[in-house]
Amino acid sequence: MDSVLKQSEDKMKKSIDRLAEEYAVIRAGRANPAILDRIMVDYYGTKTPINQMAGVSVSEARVLVINPWDASALPAIEKAINQADIGINPTNDGKVLRLVFPQLTEERRKEIVKDINKIKEESKVAVRNIRRDAMDKIKALKKENSVSEDEIKDKEDEIQDLVNKYINKIDEMSALKEKEILEI
Repeated sequence: MDSVLKQSEDKMKKSIDRLAEEYAVIRAGRANPAILDRIMVDYYGTKTPINQMAGVSVSEARVLVINPWDASALPAIEKAINQADIGINPTNDGKVLRLVFPQLTEERRKEIVKDINKIKEESKVAVRNIRRDAMDKIKALKKENSVSEDEIKDKEDEIQDLVNKYINKIDEMSALKEKEILEI
């Protein structure tokens, strides 16, 4: 039964890690290299992440500079960024690409906060699904009569405590991201 608890906690940690990745990609009006993490460039027939074919740096608070190690890859990187629809058009000076992040409008901030809340709810649902699966496994043990009622009740309480802990973490992370967006 302890393995059920351990597996559930591992899955919940993965849900939190996934949430952190999702929030890292959300654009907050500041240059953040994480926005490029999901963009894959067709480089000689192979899908390659930008950070494996170029140096990505923040030159100013709102400017991201992409300096490819192979200058011939510059058009491919530019094309991939345009196709990714991240809301920023790169400027190409022949050697590097620059992404200038515009200031966020109040309307855009509210849209981003809605997205944050949507992602938060999806994460909470994932944690609750993990709880449901763990409870099902515990109930299966109950049917086998291999554990006592008290042990089952204790494990169910432990699982619920875990769920509460991770739901609170999700709420904290979301509140921080909302604050970051609204206070820029």
